Amino acid sequence: MDPDFWHQRWQARQIGFHQSAPHPFLERCWPSLNVATGARVYVPLCGKSLDMVWLSVRGYRVVGSELSSLAVEEFFGEQQRTDVQIEKHGSFHWHRSGAFEIFAGDALQLTPELLGPVQAAYDRAALVALPPSMRERYAQHFATLMPAGSRTLLVAFEYEQTIKDGPPFSVEPDEVQRLYGDFFRVEELERVDIIGESPKFAATGLDALHEVAYSLTRVPRAISR
Repeated sequence: MDPDFWHQRWQARQIGFHQSAPHPFLERCWPSLNVATGARVYVPLCGKSLDMVWLSVRGYRVVGSELSSLAVEEFFGEQQRTDVQIEKHGSFHWHRSGAFEIFAGDALQLTPELLGPVQAAYDRAALVALPPSMRERYAQHFATLMPAGSRTLLVAFEYEQTIKDGPPFSVEPDEVQRLYGDFFRVEELERVDIIGESPKFAATGLDALHEVAYSLTRVPRAISR
C-alpha cells in the first residue's frame, strides 16, 4: 500500500482506526503470554495507540514503529512528554522519552540491529492494515525482528471481504497460519463478533465482524512441514 495513503489519512484526520481506550484483548489475553515485567515490547505500525500506554503502566518498555511522523508527534504530545529525544538513524527518526521509543519511518526497513533486543510484540494494527500482496513480506520481516522464545499478541479481523474493502482487511485463520506458521507456534486465544459495535461495517450489509486474538511464539528455526 502506498505510504502516501497513510500520510493523507493522518493529515485529513481520517483516523477512525485510532481507539479512545486500550483494546479489551490486552486485559483478557496479554497475561496468558507470561511476558516478564520490564520486557521490551515491539508495537509495529503503532500510530498514537493508547495500547502503548497500557503496556507501559504495567511495567513494560515499549518500542514502536510508525510511518507517520505526525502520529508520533501527537502521541508524545498527548502523553505530555516534554523530554523527547530525537536521533536520525538512516531513514528513521528515533523518538525516545521514558518507557517509550518510536521509530518514525517504514517499518519494513527496520533492522534487528536498529530495533534492538525485544522480548515480546503486540500487533493490533499492522497486519490488518496491509493488502494481501504485502502480508507475506511483512510477516517474514517481522520474524527476523523477534528472537526465539519471544511472544506476540496478534489481533486480526474476519469478515466477508467481498462485501467491504479494507483497510482494515480480513485475515482468515488459514492465512495467519500460512504467514506465521514457519516461524511461530500459532494459537487462537479468543474471538468476538463486534458487528454490533461497528456501525460503519454493519451499514455495508455485513452480518458478522469477528475480531480474533492469536498468540505467536517464536521458535528457534523454521518449522518443517
